[in-house]
Amino acid sequence: MANFTLHTPSTAPEGARDFIAGVEKKMGFVPSLYAVFAENPAVLNAYTQLSDQLAKTGLSPLEQQIVTITASVENECHFCVAAHTTISEGQGLDLTVIDAVREDRAIEDPKLEALRVFTKKVVIDRGFVSDTDVDAFLAAGYDHSAVLAVILGVSLKVISNYTNHVAETPVNEAFQKHAWTPKAKRETVAA
Repeated sequence: MANFTLHTPSTAPEGARDFIAGVEKKMGFVPSLYAVFAENPAVLNAYTQLSDQLAKTGLSPLEQQIVTITASVENECHFCVAAHTTISEGQGLDLTVIDAVREDRAIEDPKLEALRVFTKKVVIDRGFVSDTDVDAFLAAGYDHSAVLAVILGVSLKVISNYTNHVAETPVNEAFQKHAWTPKAKRETVAA
């Protein structure tokens, strides 16, 4: 695990201790990502604030999860795909849509598919999407505010996906039901 500490309320630095204790009290465990983030309270705070802001962008809860899971699939983040799938299930979201995103296949709803495709392009092209890509997204029923919301969601996932890569964050038992392996690794194992 690249020697990162999975902090608990008793080991977390002062600036993260109360947050970690609150999460443990609320959820009954500390998600491994938060336990890693606790090493730097400013990063933990930034991540949770960005997450709170994503909820205020005008994207529905399902659309938010499409963005975060699509980015996590493209960034091959085993932890975030499992965690966000569990969150989606807990929110009662349409798991057929979530499964399509996890499997990198088209969503039946054309507007939601446009969101998945646009998010994927933002990640793959590192933000250098074409005018044609933006126009297609807008034509599907989104607006310029949604373009920025996607960028916020992708930014949020860069923080967590990259942290999970570096720290080799273990997937909590609570998220294991929705464990996910990147396609390249699945194909290597099958070969």
